[in-house]
Amino acid sequence: MSSVVETVTELVTPILEKQNFELVEVEFVKEGKNWFLRVFIDKENGIDIEECAFVSEQLSEKLDAMNPDPIPQAYFLEVSSPGAERPLKKENDYEQAVGQYIHVSLYQAVDGEKQFEGTLKTLEKDQLTLTVKIKTRVKDYTFERKNIAKARLAIQF
Repeated sequence: MSSVVETVTELVTPILEKQNFELVEVEFVKEGKNWFLRVFIDKENGIDIEECAFVSEQLSEKLDAMNPDPIPQAYFLEVSSPGAERPLKKENDYEQAVGQYIHVSLYQAVDGEKQFEGTLKTLEKDQLTLTVKIKTRVKDYTFERKNIAKARLAIQF
């Protein structure tokens, strides 16, 4: 369904640029019997519900006007903020996360673990270093970026 994501990205980008909003992510997923088209947007100091509704209306009009319909199955359109646990997708997302607490999921285990949470200490082209607290001990882990399946901001408890 990547063609749906690509089409929606092309349609929503001009809407967002006019408002100085940022496109964080577009996903088209099936959950149970239903399909969901989710568009995550943001801006400096956060996005509010009225701004999400505006983008939803604008995007919905553009999708409805397309012929042939790029999404023939029924779906629910959701436009929202990425929330406090915003995914790190683009290089700029990682750069802004340096010094912040993040969650990293790996393709291959390191020290028997595939998931780590800690402070993003350093960021380089091919790797990043995370300072992780394990009980009372603090340890730095360096991960190859190609081994990172997903990364997001995390809330520290």
